[in-house]
Amino acid sequence: MSKPSSAKSQAQTGTRGFISGVVEGFYGRPWTMEQRTELFKREQKWGLNTYLYAPKDDYKHRMYWRDLYSAEEAEQLMALISAAKRHDVEFIYAISPGLDITFSNPKEVAALNRKLDQVRGFGCRSFSLLFDDIETEMCPADKQAFSSFAHAQVAVTNEVYQHLGEPETFLFCPTDYCAAFCTPSVAQSSYLHTVGEKLLPGIDILWTGPKVVSHKISVESIEEVSSVLKRAPVIWDNIHANDYDPQRLFLGPYKDRPTELIPKLRGVLTNPNCEFYPNFVAIHTLATWCKATADGGPRDVEMSDEEQDPCYSPQKALILALNDWLQEFLSTDQPGGPCRPPARLKKEPSDEEPMQTDMAESYVPGPGENPLYTAEPLTLDDLKLLSDLFFLPYEHGPTARTMLQELDWLKNNSCAATAETDKTAEWCSRAQQFDDMCEAVVQMFNRLSNAPNRSILYDLYNYICDIKSGVGLARAYVKTLGGQGQPSAQLMNDDPEPWGFRGGLSGEFQRMLPGHGNRDLFRYPPMTAVYCIRPYCPEDKMEVQRIFGEMQTAGEGKVPMMTQPPLICDSLSAGEISPSPQCAFVLEDEIGTCGYALALINAKPAAAKIQRATSDAVFEEFPSLITIQVLPRVTDPSPAKSMIGQLLSSIRSSGSRGAFCELRQSDRRMLDFYTKLGSFKPIKVAGIPQDILAMATGL
Repeated sequence: MSKPSSAKSQAQTGTRGFISGVVEGFYGRPWTMEQRTELFKREQKWGLNTYLYAPKDDYKHRMYWRDLYSAEEAEQLMALISAAKRHDVEFIYAISPGLDITFSNPKEVAALNRKLDQVRGFGCRSFSLLFDDIETEMCPADKQAFSSFAHAQVAVTNEVYQHLGEPETFLFCPTDYCAAFCTPSVAQSSYLHTVGEKLLPGIDILWTGPKVVSHKISVESIEEVSSVLKRAPVIWDNIHANDYDPQRLFLGPYKDRPTELIPKLRGVLTNPNCEFYPNFVAIHTLATWCKATADGGPRDVEMSDEEQDPCYSPQKALILALNDWLQEFLSTDQPGGPCRPPARLKKEPSDEEPMQTDMAESYVPGPGENPLYTAEPLTLDDLKLLSDLFFLPYEHGPTARTMLQELDWLKNNSCAATAETDKTAEWCSRAQQFDDMCEAVVQMFNRLSNAPNRSILYDLYNYICDIKSGVGLARAYVKTLGGQGQPSAQLMNDDPEPWGFRGGLSGEFQRMLPGHGNRDLFRYPPMTAVYCIRPYCPEDKMEVQRIFGEMQTAGEGKVPMMTQPPLICDSLSAGEISPSPQCAFVLEDEIGTCGYALALINAKPAAAKIQRATSDAVFEEFPSLITIQVLPRVTDPSPAKSMIGQLLSSIRSSGSRGAFCELRQSDRRMLDFYTKLGSFKPIKVAGIPQDILAMATGL
């Protein structure tokens, strides 16, 4: 495969200058004019030079692209373009006509030119045509006029580019804007080859890398696409974009893009988080990366000890950004913000007293009263922790990874928490370390909540509340494992409050689909036991008897079985009576058989066998009998619930009206299980021994 010549690369990247900056290209609420002006100041300060205006939900950018801007909108855009010029930022106006444009209709092209001419009248000199995220099927009229979708896009783009006088900066976003979209590959994509060959050479092409959100962008991948496009691309980088998931925020550094890419690219634009203020790190670290050069390294900080890239260290760039961001957090963005000392007015002598003369004296708590709440100032360590908790799409930060790994270990070794073993001391020590890390998250939350700059806080608040809650649940769970408290109602309750679980409907759907979790960022995800429920067969009789016997003798202080009144189901579990056809299941895990569920369609003969005098009325309403048992190692209630569901379904299919079970009052485990099922209710049965309880459900 041929590579672009160095001379051509210099023509594309050197002569006109390297494009670096921000694209406002996400879905959702666009940034305000004030925020964009603030962005220009930051870009100028950090050495970035470009802003691409492409907010997907500005309806005159995309959905109603034909509509001209009103006088009020025009005034705002002119002010914005002027602000960009004042701060030496190139303002590129982008338009996305691809949703419904008819490429072959000259009136459509005229409408596009008219719209861009209006924006040119506002003082804009750089433009972009975007054809991303649209349907690839052409309308009948376009199919007659063009041989392919790529030919249609290129024809219109070239015409508009020439109409505007071939501006120095003109960007084109293809529909296949990443390698994952190319069929069958980048090198063999007819769409990309058409774009590369037919698009006029002065037009630059946007590219997101191997994927829409690329984990890594290699030099080899850029050389490949440059060869096909016949020019160096401008990277539209979605590494910090979060518009696809409202629960994620990305505060990690710009990384996994080697600085060797810089001479092989026309430029890089980051399309960051929807929330404006949390993008400080994304944009700041991109600026540090853009300054990195093979011969001199970045001007901001020495990066020479980074083995992978001697010119750029993501971690050092992150610390540099967080140091600067901390100063913004500590500056008050509005009058009367928190942390401002109350004004102390000096009363001037006057013959006439003002209407209000009382000054509230500082409250001093008395002995035994609550001390005043005082939050300490936010620290750099707090921001490091914040970044670790909300790092990047493909990885958590170091502290977050450690917390997940520790929770996994504590959970898997929970037997050592209370038992006197060699691991007990280690478990307790690691549990305390985990608790300390959780406490650090809580304190970080408190200090962030008290930060003077409320604008940044409000953009972060939902995210930090969410992680504080998640960490709190994990913290309570570990304390429960260590015997330091009762199980948390949030964790163990079958009817939790809405704030006690995460994910909503989207999470529910995802968990029901195959492969959920196969892209989990946690490198060592907690192991989840896999259970198999299958129909009972005669060979299972001995295993059922074993489990039945084990559960009868389990626990301290158990009354010997021979001294207890028998349950009707005992003969079923002991193998003295066979379960009804299709009414028996066994549960298996990786060790072996660990539970069973058995039923009799007609329980009368079994009751007669143990001489249980039960009224006919009970058997008329609940003729069937069920029994279920699982070993203590099965901590997940879901398999037992599934067996009960299948069992009741089989009983119902036989025509039975209802089913009942008998339990000993001392068997708190099974009583709790049936109670939480919700469908089984206690029933009164004449002649039943005192310490036996009957529960039943109608079918």
